[in-house]
Amino acid sequence: MKKWSSYASDVLHESFDAIIIGSGIGGLTTAALLALNGKRVLVLEKHFKIGGWTHTFRRDDYEWDVGLHYIGEVHNKWSAARKLFDLISDCQLQWSKMDDNYDRIIFPDRTFNYVAPREQFIDDMINYFPKEEKAIHTYVQYLDEAVRSARPYFANKALPGMLANITYPFMTGKFFKYANRTTFDVISSLSDNPKLMGVLTGQWGDYGLPPKKSSFAMHAFVARHYLDGGNYPVGSSRRIAETVVDVIESRGGRLVVNAGVKKIVVHKEKAIGVELENGDVLEAPIIISNAGVVNTFDRLLKNESVSSSPLADLETIDQTESYVCLHLGLNKSAKELKLNSTNLWVYPGYNHDRNVQEFMQDTKNNFPVVYISFPSTKDAEWDKEHAGFATIEAITLARWDEYSKWQDLPWKKRGEVYEKEKEKLSQRILDIVYQHVHQAKDALAYAELSTPLTVSSLTNYSKGEMYGISHTPKRFRQKWLKPQTKIKNLFLTGQDITTVGVTSALFSGLLTASAVLGKNLTTMLK
Repeated sequence: MKKWSSYASDVLHESFDAIIIGSGIGGLTTAALLALNGKRVLVLEKHFKIGGWTHTFRRDDYEWDVGLHYIGEVHNKWSAARKLFDLISDCQLQWSKMDDNYDRIIFPDRTFNYVAPREQFIDDMINYFPKEEKAIHTYVQYLDEAVRSARPYFANKALPGMLANITYPFMTGKFFKYANRTTFDVISSLSDNPKLMGVLTGQWGDYGLPPKKSSFAMHAFVARHYLDGGNYPVGSSRRIAETVVDVIESRGGRLVVNAGVKKIVVHKEKAIGVELENGDVLEAPIIISNAGVVNTFDRLLKNESVSSSPLADLETIDQTESYVCLHLGLNKSAKELKLNSTNLWVYPGYNHDRNVQEFMQDTKNNFPVVYISFPSTKDAEWDKEHAGFATIEAITLARWDEYSKWQDLPWKKRGEVYEKEKEKLSQRILDIVYQHVHQAKDALAYAELSTPLTVSSLTNYSKGEMYGISHTPKRFRQKWLKPQTKIKNLFLTGQDITTVGVTSALFSGLLTASAVLGKNLTTMLK
């Protein structure tokens, strides 16, 4: 397993072409592409591990991913996502294909399977809903059109200011036909069947908003992404960071952990460096933040004097809800337990919006969703380090205000009341898991619940947000969510300038590196 080097003041004596704040996949991709184009980069990570949402953690014989549960398209060597992963990892990152039945949508009265490839998905949906054949074909057509129309929309983000403004109406018009409408609006225009709505939006947890709140464009990105199935990194999700770091370091770059940034240093409205939490100031011609737009503008720039005040833009976005994740360790192998790699989405009813509303009003109500994932079944090399053991993750929504009272207390020292609340919540989630994975009950050997406080500590998200910025129609109308900021030489990367998810954050790195270098780096994917 890779051992990251902690920050030491010797870094002060080195020169870099760019400093990148945060080592999530957006930051790593940006760093790797700049390194491949001859730039010397420094990546600073507040946490003690590189990788952001792609890192893993271990307890004894168990290992869990913290944010990557499956990725579509990368089994196809000619897909843009696979080409970009191959480029930034020097083809060292390998993939395990999941079962064709990649997602199972479970309601109290019936279960529905999402099965690859897309032709099978369409056939199965028609078999489930024979009277909705036309609606289902049109729905898949809309998925294709929404994704296709998004390409120029995102490409516009990498263009320089004046050119971006001139071309904006022409590059975004078709996309807004889908992005401006909610998922509920689009699907209900095709069918008034509430069960079809519930089934087709069964992956809403992948982007964090139920149908009446989410942009259809965001729904389309996720649903289409998986139509040909899901994949998982061989060697677990930490292999993403490990392979990309090798590329960055082989070209003279550096990555250091335990290097929290206190603020971005701005002089005469130009970013010139960063001040670390220990007081060290590092300078570079280019500063790139992968810390999220709220962190960047509300924390890292809060004490800086910037006349064009980018802080006002934060009023135009909303942050996503918090969540909890129960990490389970089993003392038998996945084979012994007959576990497979199909993700389970467990719902109390077909009306996702009502489920969420009722839970957020009173968290004693039914969980609006419980997502159950099996990382040990998805990794082809799991048995090399964990033979005889298996893992499960179960995720559901949470309310930040129920945890904020403990936010200033250190990990594992938040008191008896906090631990009892975690135990009660863990048992509630376990009851759902056992209903659908009954064989896990006798094999359970370890359980650990991560709360919104864990997320806040890991990502610096102020409210333990699941996905940064909410993917409402309003989000996609924010022209300022792009790599270039109003502050000269300060750039953004990561999911907030594109959309949620590892693959989207991956392409944010491509956009940002293109904007920094002033050239179209998609030519590197040919």
